[in-house]
Amino acid sequence: MIHDRRYVRNLNKVATAVQLRFDVARSPNLPEDVRARLMRLAGSRLTTEGELVIEAKRFRSQERNREDAIGRLVELIRRATEKPKPRVATRPTLASKKRRLTAKKQRGEIKRGRGTVSE
Repeated sequence: MIHDRRYVRNLNKVATAVQLRFDVARSPNLPEDVRARLMRLAGSRLTTEGELVIEAKRFRSQERNREDAIGRLVELIRRATEKPKPRVATRPTLASKKRRLTAKKQRGEIKRGRGTVSE
């Protein structure tokens, strides 16, 4: 791949990536329910010791990558503070049950019609 010399000045010379580490498991400021949700949201970004690792390398400037990583951590914590809405169990309506049984009956008729043809 050919690069224009003007745009490759920092290529392979300057390390601008940022790695932010936040100890979720031992943070005294997180309530227990928020900690559990944050650990679930973190997924593969969580180490076995309970540290959340966020890598930021979108921008060419280390400062902007640092701001990006902090912003992503704040957003993740904000999402973890939202309590999930409890599911309310509902029952199917009588009409939906009838539609389902009618559809099953029609499907059965189609399959029964596929049998061997008697002469």
